[in-house]
Amino acid sequence: MARRERMIAYSALAAVFFFWGTTYLAIRIGLETLPPTLFAGIRFITAGTLLFAFLRGWRKEKLPKGREWLHQAIVGLMLLGVGNGFVVWAEVWIPSGMAALLVATSPFWVAGFERLRRDGERVSLRALVGMLIGFGGLVLLVAPGLFGEPLGPRYLLGMIAIQIGCASWSGGSIFIKHHETRVAPLVGASVQMLFAGAALTLIGTGLGEWRALHFSARSLSALVYLILFGSIVAYGSYTYAVQKLPLSIVSTYSYVNPVIAVLLGWIVLAEPLGWRMMTAMLIILGGVALVKTATKSAASSAAQQATTSEATLRAEVLRPTPNACSVTTP
Repeated sequence: MARRERMIAYSALAAVFFFWGTTYLAIRIGLETLPPTLFAGIRFITAGTLLFAFLRGWRKEKLPKGREWLHQAIVGLMLLGVGNGFVVWAEVWIPSGMAALLVATSPFWVAGFERLRRDGERVSLRALVGMLIGFGGLVLLVAPGLFGEPLGPRYLLGMIAIQIGCASWSGGSIFIKHHETRVAPLVGASVQMLFAGAALTLIGTGLGEWRALHFSARSLSALVYLILFGSIVAYGSYTYAVQKLPLSIVSTYSYVNPVIAVLLGWIVLAEPLGWRMMTAMLIILGGVALVKTATKSAASSAAQQATTSEATLRAEVLRPTPNACSVTTP
Protein backbone atom coordinates (compact mmCIF):
# COMPACT_ATOMS: atom_id res chain seq x y z
CA MET A 1 0.00 0.00 0.00
CA ALA A 2 1.37 3.40 -1.00
CA ARG A 3 2.29 5.95 1.67
CA ARG A 4 -0.52 8.34 0.69
CA GLU A 5 -3.10 5.53 0.70
CA ARG A 6 -1.87 4.39 4.11
CA MET A 7 -2.20 7.90 5.51
CA ILE A 8 -5.76 8.18 4.18
CA ALA A 9 -6.64 4.78 5.69
CA TYR A 10 -5.34 5.77 9.13
CA SER A 11 -7.10 9.14 8.88
CA ALA A 12 -10.33 7.27 8.15
CA LEU A 13 -9.73 5.07 11.20
CA ALA A 14 -9.14 8.19 13.32
CA ALA A 15 -12.55 9.48 12.19
CA VAL A 16 -14.09 6.17 13.28
CA PHE A 17 -12.33 6.46 16.65
CA PHE A 18 -13.68 9.95 17.27
CA PHE A 19 -17.20 10.00 15.85
CA TRP A 20 -18.28 6.53 16.94
CA GLY A 21 -17.08 7.44 20.42
CA THR A 22 -19.98 9.89 20.57
CA THR A 23 -22.72 7.74 19.05
CA TYR A 24 -23.64 5.70 22.14
CA LEU A 25 -24.79 8.85 23.93
CA ALA A 26 -26.55 10.13 20.80
CA ILE A 27 -28.45 6.84 20.45
CA ARG A 28 -29.49 6.99 24.09
CA ILE A 29 -30.80 10.56 23.62
CA GLY A 30 -32.70 9.61 20.45
CA LEU A 31 -34.40 6.73 22.23
CA GLU A 32 -36.05 9.19 24.61
CA THR A 33 -38.87 9.68 22.08
CA LEU A 34 -38.06 7.45 19.08
CA PRO A 35 -38.82 3.71 18.81
CA PRO A 36 -35.59 1.74 18.28
CA THR A 37 -36.15 -0.03 14.95
CA LEU A 38 -37.60 2.96 13.11
CA PHE A 39 -34.95 5.19 14.71
CA ALA A 40 -32.19 3.06 13.17
CA GLY A 41 -34.09 2.58 9.90
CA ILE A 42 -34.73 6.31 9.32
CA ARG A 43 -31.12 7.06 10.18
CA PHE A 44 -29.68 4.69 7.58
CA ILE A 45 -32.21 5.37 4.82
CA THR A 46 -31.62 9.12 5.11
CA ALA A 47 -27.83 8.84 5.34
CA GLY A 48 -27.68 6.30 2.50
CA THR A 49 -29.89 8.43 0.25
CA LEU A 50 -27.86 11.61 0.85
CA LEU A 51 -24.54 9.87 0.28
CA PHE A 52 -25.76 7.94 -2.77
CA ALA A 53 -27.24 11.08 -4.37
CA PHE A 54 -23.98 12.98 -3.86
CA LEU A 55 -21.78 10.20 -5.24
CA ARG A 56 -23.96 9.51 -8.28
CA GLY A 57 -25.20 13.02 -9.02
CA TRP A 58 -22.05 15.02 -8.29
CA ARG A 59 -19.10 12.64 -8.61
CA LYS A 60 -20.66 10.23 -11.16
CA GLU A 61 -19.37 7.18 -9.29
CA LYS A 62 -20.03 3.74 -10.77
CA LEU A 63 -22.73 1.47 -9.37
CA PRO A 64 -22.16 -2.13 -8.24
CA LYS A 65 -22.54 -4.80 -10.93
CA GLY A 66 -24.01 -8.29 -10.87
CA ARG A 67 -23.20 -10.18 -7.67
CA GLU A 68 -21.70 -7.03 -6.15
CA TRP A 69 -25.26 -5.94 -5.31
CA LEU A 70 -25.73 -9.16 -3.32
CA HIS A 71 -22.42 -8.66 -1.52
CA GLN A 72 -23.35 -5.10 -0.55
CA ALA A 73 -26.75 -6.26 0.69
CA ILE A 74 -25.19 -8.99 2.84
CA VAL A 75 -22.67 -6.57 4.36
CA GLY A 76 -25.30 -3.90 4.99
CA LEU A 77 -27.67 -6.31 6.71
CA MET A 78 -24.91 -7.91 8.82
CA LEU A 79 -23.13 -4.72 9.88
CA LEU A 80 -25.96 -2.21 10.12
CA GLY A 81 -29.21 -4.18 10.09
CA VAL A 82 -28.24 -6.73 12.74
CA GLY A 83 -24.99 -5.27 14.11
CA ASN A 84 -26.12 -1.72 14.80
CA GLY A 85 -29.81 -2.55 15.04
CA PHE A 86 -29.27 -4.86 18.02
CA VAL A 87 -27.08 -2.27 19.74
CA VAL A 88 -29.88 0.31 19.44
CA TRP A 89 -32.36 -2.20 20.85
CA ALA A 90 -29.97 -3.03 23.69
CA GLU A 91 -29.70 0.62 24.71
CA VAL A 92 -33.42 0.59 25.46
CA TRP A 93 -32.57 -1.71 28.39
CA ILE A 94 -28.95 -1.00 29.37
CA PRO A 95 -26.86 2.17 29.89
CA SER A 96 -24.81 3.54 27.00
CA GLY A 97 -21.59 2.99 29.01
CA MET A 98 -22.30 -0.70 29.42
CA ALA A 99 -23.17 -0.90 25.72
CA ALA A 100 -19.75 0.55 24.88
CA LEU A 101 -18.08 -1.94 27.21
CA LEU A 102 -19.85 -4.94 25.68
CA VAL A 103 -19.18 -3.81 22.10
CA ALA A 104 -15.47 -3.94 23.00
CA THR A 105 -15.67 -7.72 22.67
CA SER A 106 -15.74 -7.24 18.87
CA PRO A 107 -11.98 -7.81 18.38
CA PHE A 108 -12.33 -11.25 19.99
CA TRP A 109 -15.19 -12.13 17.63
CA VAL A 110 -13.07 -10.99 14.69
CA ALA A 111 -10.09 -13.06 15.87
CA GLY A 112 -12.28 -16.13 16.35
CA PHE A 113 -13.98 -15.89 12.97
CA GLU A 114 -10.69 -15.27 11.20
CA ARG A 115 -9.25 -18.33 12.91
CA LEU A 116 -12.03 -20.45 11.40
CA ARG A 117 -11.12 -19.33 7.88
CA ARG A 118 -8.45 -21.25 6.01
CA ASP A 119 -7.00 -18.03 4.56
CA GLY A 120 -7.95 -15.74 7.44
CA GLU A 121 -5.65 -13.40 9.34
CA ARG A 122 -3.87 -15.11 12.23
CA VAL A 123 -3.73 -13.15 15.48
CA SER A 124 -0.31 -13.43 17.10
CA LEU A 125 0.14 -14.01 20.83
CA ARG A 126 1.38 -10.43 21.15
CA ALA A 127 -1.77 -9.06 19.50
CA LEU A 128 -4.00 -11.26 21.67
CA VAL A 129 -2.23 -9.99 24.80
CA GLY A 130 -2.76 -6.44 23.53
CA MET A 131 -6.49 -7.11 23.10
CA LEU A 132 -6.75 -8.49 26.64
CA ILE A 133 -4.85 -5.51 28.07
CA GLY A 134 -7.09 -3.09 26.18
CA PHE A 135 -10.24 -4.84 27.37
CA GLY A 136 -8.95 -4.84 30.95
CA GLY A 137 -8.38 -1.09 30.74
CA LEU A 138 -11.88 -0.63 29.39
CA VAL A 139 -13.36 -2.57 32.31
CA LEU A 140 -11.44 -0.29 34.69
CA LEU A 141 -12.77 2.76 32.81
CA VAL A 142 -16.45 1.88 32.50
CA ALA A 143 -17.45 -0.94 34.82
CA PRO A 144 -17.11 0.59 38.36
CA GLY A 145 -20.00 2.93 37.73
CA LEU A 146 -22.21 0.19 36.30
CA PHE A 147 -22.03 -2.66 38.78
CA GLY A 148 -24.91 -1.24 40.79
CA GLU A 149 -27.36 -1.72 37.90
CA PRO A 150 -30.13 -4.26 38.55
CA LEU A 151 -29.40 -7.48 36.68
CA GLY A 152 -32.97 -8.23 35.60
CA PRO A 153 -34.27 -10.15 32.55
CA ARG A 154 -34.39 -7.05 30.33
CA TYR A 155 -30.83 -6.13 31.33
CA LEU A 156 -29.62 -9.62 30.44
CA LEU A 157 -31.57 -9.48 27.19
CA GLY A 158 -29.76 -6.25 26.31
CA MET A 159 -26.38 -7.85 26.99
CA ILE A 160 -27.25 -10.82 24.76
CA ALA A 161 -28.54 -8.50 22.02
CA ILE A 162 -25.21 -6.65 21.91
CA GLN A 163 -23.26 -9.90 21.60
CA ILE A 164 -25.48 -10.95 18.68
CA GLY A 165 -24.82 -7.54 17.13
CA CYS A 166 -21.06 -7.86 17.71
CA ALA A 167 -20.96 -11.32 16.13
CA SER A 168 -22.90 -10.11 13.09
CA TRP A 169 -20.78 -6.96 12.73
CA SER A 170 -17.54 -8.95 12.96
CA GLY A 171 -18.76 -11.53 10.45
CA GLY A 172 -19.80 -8.79 8.03
CA SER A 173 -16.43 -7.07 8.38
CA ILE A 174 -14.64 -10.30 7.52
CA PHE A 175 -16.99 -10.89 4.60
CA ILE A 176 -16.23 -7.50 3.04
CA LYS A 177 -12.52 -7.98 3.72
CA HIS A 178 -12.42 -11.24 1.74
CA HIS A 179 -14.92 -10.30 -0.99
CA GLU A 180 -13.20 -7.37 -2.63
CA THR A 181 -15.19 -5.44 -5.20
CA ARG A 182 -14.42 -2.71 -7.70
CA VAL A 183 -17.05 -0.47 -6.11
CA ALA A 184 -15.70 2.67 -4.44
CA PRO A 185 -15.85 2.30 -0.62
CA LEU A 186 -18.24 5.24 -0.17
CA VAL A 187 -20.59 3.90 -2.86
CA GLY A 188 -20.56 0.56 -1.07
CA ALA A 189 -21.31 2.29 2.24
CA SER A 190 -24.28 4.18 0.75
CA VAL A 191 -25.76 1.01 -0.76
CA GLN A 192 -25.25 -0.92 2.47
CA MET A 193 -27.04 1.81 4.44
CA LEU A 194 -29.96 1.77 2.01
CA PHE A 195 -30.40 -2.01 2.28
CA ALA A 196 -30.14 -1.94 6.08
CA GLY A 197 -32.38 1.11 6.42
CA ALA A 198 -35.09 -0.45 4.24
CA ALA A 199 -34.99 -3.72 6.22
CA LEU A 200 -35.13 -1.97 9.61
CA THR A 201 -37.95 0.33 8.49
CA LEU A 202 -39.99 -2.63 7.26
CA ILE A 203 -39.46 -4.45 10.56
CA GLY A 204 -40.36 -1.32 12.53
CA THR A 205 -43.52 -0.95 10.47
CA GLY A 206 -44.43 -4.56 11.17
CA LEU A 207 -43.93 -3.95 14.89
CA GLY A 208 -46.29 -0.96 14.77
CA GLU A 209 -43.63 1.55 15.80
CA TRP A 210 -45.00 4.41 13.69
CA ARG A 211 -47.65 5.02 16.35
CA ALA A 212 -44.90 5.62 18.93
CA LEU A 213 -42.81 7.91 16.70
CA HIS A 214 -42.44 11.36 18.23
CA PHE A 215 -39.69 13.93 17.66
CA SER A 216 -38.43 16.26 20.34
CA ALA A 217 -35.68 18.84 19.88
CA ARG A 218 -33.20 16.51 21.61
CA SER A 219 -34.12 13.34 19.71
CA LEU A 220 -34.18 15.18 16.35
CA SER A 221 -30.73 16.66 17.05
CA ALA A 222 -29.43 13.19 17.94
CA LEU A 223 -30.87 11.74 14.73
CA VAL A 224 -29.32 14.47 12.56
CA TYR A 225 -25.96 14.00 14.28
CA LEU A 226 -26.06 10.24 13.76
CA ILE A 227 -27.00 10.66 10.07
CA LEU A 228 -24.22 13.12 9.27
CA PHE A 229 -21.36 12.04 11.52
CA GLY A 230 -22.22 8.58 12.81
CA SER A 231 -23.24 7.24 9.40
CA ILE A 232 -21.98 9.30 6.44
CA VAL A 233 -18.60 10.29 7.91
CA ALA A 234 -17.80 7.46 10.32
CA TYR A 235 -19.36 4.49 8.50
CA GLY A 236 -17.94 5.67 5.18
CA SER A 237 -14.54 5.90 6.86
CA TYR A 238 -14.97 2.43 8.37
CA THR A 239 -15.72 0.77 5.04
CA TYR A 240 -12.58 2.35 3.61
CA ALA A 241 -10.36 1.45 6.56
CA VAL A 242 -11.55 -2.16 6.72
CA GLN A 243 -10.57 -2.68 3.07
CA LYS A 244 -7.11 -1.11 3.48
CA LEU A 245 -5.92 -2.08 6.99
CA PRO A 246 -5.67 -5.35 8.97
CA LEU A 247 -8.86 -6.15 10.88
CA SER A 248 -6.90 -6.55 14.11
CA ILE A 249 -6.07 -2.82 13.91
CA VAL A 250 -9.46 -1.62 12.66
CA SER A 251 -11.34 -3.55 15.37
CA THR A 252 -9.53 -1.60 18.11
CA TYR A 253 -11.99 1.24 17.49
CA SER A 254 -14.23 -0.47 20.05
CA TYR A 255 -11.56 0.17 22.72
CA VAL A 256 -10.85 3.76 21.74
CA ASN A 257 -14.50 4.88 21.45
CA PRO A 258 -15.14 4.90 25.24
CA VAL A 259 -11.89 6.83 25.76
CA ILE A 260 -13.11 9.48 23.33
CA ALA A 261 -16.45 9.62 25.12
CA VAL A 262 -14.76 10.18 28.49
CA LEU A 263 -12.44 12.87 27.12
CA LEU A 264 -15.32 14.71 25.45
CA GLY A 265 -17.25 14.65 28.71
CA TRP A 266 -14.23 16.20 30.45
CA ILE A 267 -13.63 18.86 27.77
CA VAL A 268 -17.22 19.78 26.87
CA LEU A 269 -19.19 19.04 30.04
CA ALA A 270 -16.40 19.54 32.62
CA GLU A 271 -16.95 16.01 33.92
CA PRO A 272 -14.30 14.83 36.43
CA LEU A 273 -11.25 13.06 35.06
CA GLY A 274 -9.70 11.21 38.00
CA TRP A 275 -6.71 8.91 38.36
CA ARG A 276 -8.78 5.82 37.56
CA MET A 277 -9.87 7.21 34.21
CA MET A 278 -6.38 8.39 33.32
CA THR A 279 -4.87 5.01 34.25
CA ALA A 280 -7.55 3.13 32.32
CA MET A 281 -7.01 5.22 29.19
CA LEU A 282 -3.24 4.67 29.33
CA ILE A 283 -3.82 0.91 29.65
CA ILE A 284 -6.25 0.90 26.72
CA LEU A 285 -3.95 2.89 24.47
CA GLY A 286 -1.05 0.65 25.48
CA GLY A 287 -3.05 -2.41 24.46
CA VAL A 288 -3.97 -0.82 21.13
CA ALA A 289 -0.31 0.07 20.51
CA LEU A 290 0.66 -3.55 21.24
CA VAL A 291 -1.87 -4.81 18.67
CA LYS A 292 -0.61 -2.32 16.09
CA THR A 293 3.07 -3.18 16.59
CA ALA A 294 2.25 -6.90 16.54
CA THR A 295 0.59 -6.45 13.15
CA LYS A 296 3.62 -4.54 11.88
CA SER A 297 5.95 -7.27 13.12
CA ALA A 298 3.86 -9.94 11.42
CA ALA A 299 3.87 -7.99 8.16
CA SER A 300 7.66 -7.50 8.38
CA SER A 301 8.20 -11.20 9.08
CA ALA A 302 6.01 -12.17 6.14
CA ALA A 303 7.88 -9.78 3.85
CA GLN A 304 11.24 -11.06 5.09
CA GLN A 305 10.14 -14.65 4.61
CA ALA A 306 8.95 -13.86 1.08
CA THR A 307 12.29 -12.18 0.30
CA THR A 308 14.23 -15.13 1.70
CA SER A 309 12.15 -17.62 -0.28
CA GLU A 310 12.67 -15.59 -3.46
CA ALA A 311 16.43 -15.42 -2.86
CA THR A 312 16.59 -19.17 -2.21
CA LEU A 313 14.66 -19.91 -5.38
CA ARG A 314 16.92 -17.61 -7.38
CA ALA A 315 20.01 -19.34 -5.96
CA GLU A 316 18.57 -22.75 -6.85
CA VAL A 317 17.94 -21.64 -10.41
CA LEU A 318 21.35 -20.07 -10.90
CA ARG A 319 23.34 -22.84 -9.20
CA PRO A 320 25.30 -24.86 -11.79
CA THR A 321 24.03 -28.40 -12.21
CA PRO A 322 26.70 -31.13 -12.17
CA ASN A 323 26.92 -33.10 -15.38
CA ALA A 324 26.14 -36.65 -14.36
CA CYS A 325 26.96 -38.01 -17.81
CA SER A 326 30.38 -36.38 -18.23
CA VAL A 327 33.31 -38.55 -19.37
CA THR A 328 36.67 -38.08 -17.70
CA THR A 329 39.62 -37.93 -20.09
CA PRO A 330 42.95 -39.46 -19.10
